[in-house]
Amino acid sequence: MPINILMPALSPTMEKGNLARWLKKEGDQVKSGEVIAEIETDKATMEVEAVDEGTLAKILVPEGTQDVPVNDVIAVLAGEGEDVKAAGSAPAAAAPKPEAKPAAAAAAAPVATPAPKPAAAPAAPAPAAAPQLNGHARIFSSPLARRLAKDAGIDLVRITGTGPHGRVVARDVEEAKSGKGLKAAPSAAPAAAGAPALAPSMSDKQILALFEPGSYEVIPHDGMRRTIAQRLTASVQNVPHFYLTIDCDIGKLLAAREEINAAAPKDKEKKPLYKLSVNDFVIKAMAVALQKIPNCNVSWTEGGMVKHKHSDVGVAVAMPGGLITPIIRKAETKTLSAISGEMKDFAARARSRKLKPEEYQGGTTAVSNLGMYGINHFTAVINPPHATILAVGTSEERPVVRNGKIEIASMMSVTLSCDHRAIDGALGAELIGAFKQLIENPVMMMV
Repeated sequence: MPINILMPALSPTMEKGNLARWLKKEGDQVKSGEVIAEIETDKATMEVEAVDEGTLAKILVPEGTQDVPVNDVIAVLAGEGEDVKAAGSAPAAAAPKPEAKPAAAAAAAPVATPAPKPAAAPAAPAPAAAPQLNGHARIFSSPLARRLAKDAGIDLVRITGTGPHGRVVARDVEEAKSGKGLKAAPSAAPAAAGAPALAPSMSDKQILALFEPGSYEVIPHDGMRRTIAQRLTASVQNVPHFYLTIDCDIGKLLAAREEINAAAPKDKEKKPLYKLSVNDFVIKAMAVALQKIPNCNVSWTEGGMVKHKHSDVGVAVAMPGGLITPIIRKAETKTLSAISGEMKDFAARARSRKLKPEEYQGGTTAVSNLGMYGINHFTAVINPPHATILAVGTSEERPVVRNGKIEIASMMSVTLSCDHRAIDGALGAELIGAFKQLIENPVMMMV
């Protein structure tokens, strides 16, 4: 029987991907574990390996195709002894119904558990209403998952399903019980028909009508730009932000940085093995500050507060068409030179979209530094599941008053954005105060 190769989910949040390139053509033999295609996600380009052997009978989605939904059939593989022509001409099998037993595994191996496939818009102008469960669209789930959810007192509508086609399975309930993958509680009653909660934004047609035809060019959004827009909009709408700004005297830091860089060991070509930046000190200081104020090293979930043991610091890196936040894991345990080396590697691979999902997903906080652009103050949007993000401005000479005298000092302004659900004002002030103490006295980071 022909085997359908599906568009894999290369990360838990992936819903669509671009089929960048086929590495095999129709009629080629495919071995298990062999790379057959390259898929572009919103953040990176990933290789897809085959998990079955056979002959690539038919390519249904040509390379270069964008926005292919997860779990769509992209090719057909003929098994050993099968008629390749017959397999290639056979229609792709329909996806199994959500309540049906899952079919055999597809021939492409995704990196992560497949995300639910977005529902296609119905063709009929007046479709029948979807089945309802507790006033909400019906959630497909396994019998065991329903029983476990009922025993735990968790509404199924709050659980993100990772089974076939978004079905909620037992492991999803277990994760939800620990607070992972738990959605915000839905409102008690659905909004009345024709009464949206938010005023609708202007349509594309309304926006373009404001400008003279021929005076503009429409550049389609790529996957990264769409994802950034969706996540940051959701963050601003759902996360109650508050902001704390403080000025830091980084005179000691600049002196220490210069001394450390001057003493850096050289390689065979007489080039220094590392060159620390101010941002390397910022990452380390933020990581250590979170260890000193552990109640800020948290993530909010509806089920409970997730308190992290290590400081995994995401660092915003600009790249063509958007940005990405690779994560320095356990940053509080690493030397400044190690942090510097990791950041240089991450930045280079981020700009060529070669980061792996596990290198930029997760984290417990983030740092966004626009100092190199001459920006002295700004506020940053929190990237859930983080509860904080530190916005770092440029260092500049400013007049300050010390012991009644005006002096010139190297000052840097930083602004901490906090999720008020998880961190209150006084607690946030403790965190930014701890950061200030460390960044102004960098020797304390080594203790």
